[in-house]
Amino acid sequence: MAAVNTIASQTFVTLPNSIYSLTKYKAFLSLPSSSRIRIADVGARKTRTLATGAINEEIRAIPVQIGDISDQQEGRVRGNDEGFLDQPIPSTGQIVGYALESGIGDGGVGVAACSPSDSPVEVGDRDKLADRIINASIVLAAGTFAITKLLTIDRDYWHGWTIFEILRYAPLHNWAAYEEALKTNPVLAKMMISGIVYSMGDWIAQCYAGKPLFDFDRTRMFRSGLTGFALHGSLSHYYYEICESVFPFHSWWVVPAKVAFDQTVWSAIWNSIYFVTLGFLRFESPANIFGELKATFWPMLTAGWKLWPFAHLITYGVVPVEQRLLWVDCVELVWVMILSTYSNEKSEARHSEAILCEISAESVTAVPEVL
Repeated sequence: MAAVNTIASQTFVTLPNSIYSLTKYKAFLSLPSSSRIRIADVGARKTRTLATGAINEEIRAIPVQIGDISDQQEGRVRGNDEGFLDQPIPSTGQIVGYALESGIGDGGVGVAACSPSDSPVEVGDRDKLADRIINASIVLAAGTFAITKLLTIDRDYWHGWTIFEILRYAPLHNWAAYEEALKTNPVLAKMMISGIVYSMGDWIAQCYAGKPLFDFDRTRMFRSGLTGFALHGSLSHYYYEICESVFPFHSWWVVPAKVAFDQTVWSAIWNSIYFVTLGFLRFESPANIFGELKATFWPMLTAGWKLWPFAHLITYGVVPVEQRLLWVDCVELVWVMILSTYSNEKSEARHSEAILCEISAESVTAVPEVL
């Protein structure tokens, strides 16, 4: 009985200084115990109704699509009958579960997005596993194709050959096939080489940045490879011919002059082309692209001075004109790592900040606050 009196006093005596409240409290105490129990039960139900009303206010705007027409009146969730009030008050976790199953986060009530047993962590793990499988398939398929083409260059003449003879003559005959391609279609041959080198260079750059071997961003790798294929191979072919026409001399100073010209004029032009092309392939705005190019232009140019002057002493002093791009592309495996890092690090940082801001905004507005 003391417990009932305590509940009743906590439920109804809200204004202890009010004469009206004290009068009602004395009248309540004068009632028989059975009547006081019923009144206390009604008070508890009113308290539960207030809490349930706070929840219904938050989800009142959600359209309810239920087959029974009696369960939907002006977009409200049924909850005014006594049977519903006897149910325990839903917790915040239950509200979140209802929102996920109903598709509230996607703009309305619909088919459940995932089963209750699928947590976001499990879905993310499955996506990563699928990406790894796709990336591993691409790498293994490309590697298998390349090795097969290199080793089967003499397949039409294998009759009676031993394994030792096949491995011995394969490099020589592959080189002969490359030189033949340079004579028949030099631009396409150099485009193919540059496309492969720029794809591999970006892959190496991602692995060097800390990503596992098969967790690379294949879209980023394909963008770099497409830029190398479409632009670097063809432009470099014509650049080396123009460079020979600008410096048609054979004196001792020609090689240093070509290196200086390469590392000022040509490097500035190509670095800018590569940076801007990748920016447009990422669908960034011109303002962002040129703003980041302005910020990274000088660091990219000076970074090349640590590598290319020494490599170009061989390029312009030893290697013939038609073979220069092949030698340069071998060194490009290191240089593309630097270019790709400069080109993608700010874009990825800006993208990560946008995702974090979006997640923070959703975490504030997705779950209604239950008072």
